[in-house]
Amino acid sequence: MAVASHQESLKAKHADLDAQIAEEERRPHPDDVVIHHLKKMKLKIKDELMQLQHAD
Repeated sequence: MAVASHQESLKAKHADLDAQIAEEERRPHPDDVVIHHLKKMKLKIKDELMQLQHAD
């Protein structure tokens, strides 16, 4: 059960990062460094989710 709640938490963080990226990209002068950092964090979470799914 703990794994499922951890996965849900990671999915929520992933969605939040996606929203932050979209928000930054809508700005008149988006900060590429911020976008890169957010995308890197999003990818790290996606990798962790994949590992958890394959561990089942």
